Amino acid sequence: MRRREESGDWSAKSGRGSLIKLERDSGFSMELNFESTRSELPSESAGGMPKDRRREALGNLCALPDEILCAILIYLTPLDVARLSCVSSVMYILCNEEPLWMSLCLNNVNRHIEYKGSWKKTALHQLDLPNEYHEDCKKSLHFDGFNSLFLYRRLYRCYTSLNGFSFDSGTVERKENINLEEFQIEYDGRKPVLISGLADNWPARKSWTTEQLLVKYGDAKFRLSQRSSQKITMNFKDYLSYMQIQHDEDPLYIFDEKFEDNAPELLEDYIVSHLFQEDYFDILDSEKRPPFRWLIIGPERSGASWHVDPALTSAWNTLICGRKRWALYPPGRVPLGVTVHVNEEDGDVNIEGPSSLQWWLDFYPLLPDSDKPIECTQLPGETIYVPSGWWHCVLNLETTIAVTQNFVNSKNFEFVCLDMAPGYRHKGVCRAGVLALDEGSFEDVKKNGLCLDNNLSYSDPTRKEKRLRICQPIEESKNENDSNGLSKCHGLGSLEFSYDINFLAMFLDKERDHYNTLWGSGNCIGQREMREWLWKLWLGRPGLRDLIWKGACLALNAGKWFERVGEICAFHGLPSPTHDEKLPVGTGSNPVYLVADYAIKIFVEDGLEASLYGLGTELEFYSLLHKVNSPLKNYIPGVLASGILLFENGSYTVLPWDGKGIPEVIANCSFTSMKHKKIDYPFGVWSKKQFEYQNAGMSPYKSGNSGECSLIWPYVVTKRCRGKIFAELRDTLPWEDALNLASFLGEQLHNLHLVPCPSSNASLLTEGEKIELLHDNRFLEIAADKIHITAEWNLFIGTLNRKRKDLSDRLTKWGDPIPRKLIEKVAEYIPHDSAEFLDIFENEKEVCKSCTWVHSDVMDDNIYMTQCFSDSFSGGSTYSLPAEDGYVNCYRSSSGQKYSWHPSHILDFSNLSIGDPILDLIPIHLDVFRGDTRLLKQFLKSYGLALGRRKSLNELVEDNRFHRLSYRTMCYCILHDENILGAIFSLWKELRLAKSWEEVEETVWGDLNDYAAGFN
Repeated sequence: MRRREESGDWSAKSGRGSLIKLERDSGFSMELNFESTRSELPSESAGGMPKDRRREALGNLCALPDEILCAILIYLTPLDVARLSCVSSVMYILCNEEPLWMSLCLNNVNRHIEYKGSWKKTALHQLDLPNEYHEDCKKSLHFDGFNSLFLYRRLYRCYTSLNGFSFDSGTVERKENINLEEFQIEYDGRKPVLISGLADNWPARKSWTTEQLLVKYGDAKFRLSQRSSQKITMNFKDYLSYMQIQHDEDPLYIFDEKFEDNAPELLEDYIVSHLFQEDYFDILDSEKRPPFRWLIIGPERSGASWHVDPALTSAWNTLICGRKRWALYPPGRVPLGVTVHVNEEDGDVNIEGPSSLQWWLDFYPLLPDSDKPIECTQLPGETIYVPSGWWHCVLNLETTIAVTQNFVNSKNFEFVCLDMAPGYRHKGVCRAGVLALDEGSFEDVKKNGLCLDNNLSYSDPTRKEKRLRICQPIEESKNENDSNGLSKCHGLGSLEFSYDINFLAMFLDKERDHYNTLWGSGNCIGQREMREWLWKLWLGRPGLRDLIWKGACLALNAGKWFERVGEICAFHGLPSPTHDEKLPVGTGSNPVYLVADYAIKIFVEDGLEASLYGLGTELEFYSLLHKVNSPLKNYIPGVLASGILLFENGSYTVLPWDGKGIPEVIANCSFTSMKHKKIDYPFGVWSKKQFEYQNAGMSPYKSGNSGECSLIWPYVVTKRCRGKIFAELRDTLPWEDALNLASFLGEQLHNLHLVPCPSSNASLLTEGEKIELLHDNRFLEIAADKIHITAEWNLFIGTLNRKRKDLSDRLTKWGDPIPRKLIEKVAEYIPHDSAEFLDIFENEKEVCKSCTWVHSDVMDDNIYMTQCFSDSFSGGSTYSLPAEDGYVNCYRSSSGQKYSWHPSHILDFSNLSIGDPILDLIPIHLDVFRGDTRLLKQFLKSYGLALGRRKSLNELVEDNRFHRLSYRTMCYCILHDENILGAIFSLWKELRLAKSWEEVEETVWGDLNDYAAGFN
């Protein structure tokens, strides 16, 4: 095989029957050379047995093991596999294997699947082929002279019966009706236990049978075990049919974390046991907490391969019917045949290993008794508890129905926080022990001055010897997998693994910071939600603050930020933060502290250079706001101080800075973008726009600062706002108050968009720099002799054009819930040149619509509200609508006096930019209004500025989509740096089945077109 750079689908090309060339999109190109074109019918050998046909049927490919050939075929399209099956008899055999067609089907399915009796028929059904192309019902071809041990073993596993497979050593302890105290002392966070009696009174014990579930939920869609990049669903009645007729080696099973969406009554059929009531994730709103409960239904041979539960949470699993075989290993002990991969950039953990059935058949018999896992067979009504960090593997011995939940409590909270800390080394050690380390890693630990206390040693004195025995054969091994997926041991003999938080914390990467590190897509919770979780725990459970602080120090490096804000307070003579003020507040991307009457924000997001532009632009804007006496200034906290915090030679230094000029310490960093030293605000908005253009389409983490410049932090001190942020009030805010908020935001965005932009200095674009504008479409051909695109719009358009590159790859990486079919169509939907977004008019020489300031981040945690009392509740607004959709009518105090919440301030202008004002509608409508069109209309009524203009040259183009404000806004959502589409498809779940981007556009943004029509 040779690497090929061209793009395109797999295609099969043949010449004279001797050469088949296969090519695949951005993948491999391979040539199948058949040395003979003669008949493949094998002649008899001397012993009367058929001659092996492999050589003549495969040509040079016969040198590859069947396992490799089958693995290659998975990367072809279903149509090319069908073509390849016609090449030779052996290719016919390999290309008609059900496991191959199962993979092809699951790799190409668009969310919902209809099983058609075999995976080949199901895959072909997905292609929507005309009837005349459907395969006739005929007998499969059979060939002699071919055998394959690989295919035989796989076939054996597909038809293996597990009726007598329940006999095990039973080394998991069994308990009946255990009390909470005993559970917490003996098992919680320590070791697994199998408990009976917890589910005796559940209605599910009687009603959760396949027959009864079929009657109630036959047409309901349930999510299946993850076998593709997209979440797959199947109607329960279809799944039941599949379960009864399938003979898959690793059958699909229902594994649905959202089963309550389609079958909410199932939640009433069980209750969480008193042993597992404590769950710190329950403080989050349901849409923000990570998946935590699953309905599990699967046939014989299905199950979960070896894994450690996400984020090192603990779990309980209650079996309703059937039997499950469990195997477990303690933390740090990787099972035989399993490989752990940890991505060095974002810490994502990927575990490779055989299916649970294959492991028990092929690997388990090889283990000596001393290396076997602890095991048990779970029976109906029993609940198994799996502690944090424990490896486990599950095999269904017959059709089973179960429910499971993961949780965070006091015993595993610090481990969960540790697993979400930036870096990768500690994640490897948590799962694979010290075998995840190389010599360099061990040296780093010693350099950090972290002593290895003998008290941390693992209790099993034989573990060290076993590790060394596993590692030694690696040098002689010819196959990487022979080493059980573990790294070599280099000088680690004195280091004993312990699943102890102090031991594991030694392997944190001290150079990486939560606020400025790539967040792994495999983390169970988003970066913003992680900060919100800790902050809500801090506010809502003050009795846990000592524990929460320990977790925050692991996940956020909160101790260091607390130390830094203390230095800023001391320099400016502010009160020192109290014990209750130790934790950064809210969910923002920069640490913010509320200390007495002050708010202190330290800029760290995207590195020092981006932070300087954030603060510099904010200070420039505040200065301009007061200069023009905009009414907006009354709704923004006043700036009291600003500067730069520097750490050098073991101590901190504070340097005041008002955004003007370039401090010497910054000049020494020699940033490539720092070219505008003579303008008033060298890190102001136009310099920031140039910086954004240069970095558009690039990951901010790839150009992070290093060395001494990483120990510099800009900061700003503002007056503290009193009241509550809207995020804390959303769920109980009266409807009239919500309308008042929409009106307030409309008024303030009106004021913001009328603030004049600073003049763009001619030195903004240095000599020789050019903005990439495509200008090769019909629209610009028509307008080319009529327009002059200013430098301001050049920057805006050029930045968008850069973001358009590799757009499909970016959306694919974001993945669910963005529909795959829409990702495939995104290039057709987005304009080829973003200049087509501009409003250009006949008889005018320039773009008619001017740039405006754009806040970019008006979200529910950046809006402050204050409480107002009144005898006659009016809400302070002339707008009113009836209470709907869960909003309560009003509040009433203990004295009977009514009160309401009024918006008072808009916060966080660090993401200020200049561009199309429509950009500000995106976070407001999606995050603040949660897609409520009534609030959007109220906002627009108060906003009152034109977002679109009268008839323009756009109308000279046949494509009339540019007339629609909704189209422009939808395109901005798609091109956004943040995963805006994930928010859209989470708010409007029905759009996950949308067939076009136009359908999404109309649903989300269609009201904008009516608003624009009023200005034409």
